[in-house]
Amino acid sequence: MSARKDDPAARLRAEVKAMRLDWLVAEREARPLAPLPIAEKPLLDRYARLYTGAVSDVLREHALMDQALPMRIQPLRPEQPCTAGFAFTAKSAPNTQVTGEMTLRGAMLEAMGDGHFVIWDAGGAEDSTAWGGVMTAAAKARGVRGVAIDGGVRDTRQVMDADFPVFCRFRHPNAALGRAMLSHFQVPLRIGPVMVHPGDIVVADMDGVVVVPRAIALPVLERCEEILGLEREIFTWIEQGDSVAEISAKGGYF
Repeated sequence: MSARKDDPAARLRAEVKAMRLDWLVAEREARPLAPLPIAEKPLLDRYARLYTGAVSDVLREHALMDQALPMRIQPLRPEQPCTAGFAFTAKSAPNTQVTGEMTLRGAMLEAMGDGHFVIWDAGGAEDSTAWGGVMTAAAKARGVRGVAIDGGVRDTRQVMDADFPVFCRFRHPNAALGRAMLSHFQVPLRIGPVMVHPGDIVVADMDGVVVVPRAIALPVLERCEEILGLEREIFTWIEQGDSVAEISAKGGYF
């Protein structure tokens, strides 16, 4: 038997070479974290003073039209203030197996850290939840800034009392164990039209969740801050009774 049949890594290398998948593997599995030109905490704190609508508008200026997570993912708290963090990704799917779930979930929690924002693809699970009260407490203790789950949440009272930003598709009493299983974390995800890479900037508020590619984090932030300054002027012009034509002539918009 050839080494290629014995060695999974050699078999993968052969497949990649035959199908010319090098670029795809690099993009999906080996993308390095782009360096940030300013310190992480000030960057996130400045993003948290924005709102998702402004971020979405600036991403449109970069021809990035599909950076908002699907509307099915809504804030658990209707009056959710803006928060921001670095994407920490997780992937699970319906699965009746039990063995191994808690081990991998524990490893995932250990990998979470200060400034993370969890983005979780629950693989279409509808009879179980990926997140609850204990996960909220553990994540918050580690400095995680929020979670957005394309799936379910339970222990809603505990989560609300913890004042932890949670975005989800539905609420349900069933836990995941025996119904769904975690398979990966810190891997690229696609949720709706949005590709999410670990380390991207996640901005979330009562309107939803927007993902900013890490490589353009600072120019997007600075442009958003510029827009917020202009909007403050527009509101002032409206309050002082300027006409639509006058506001437009001064660079305002509606």
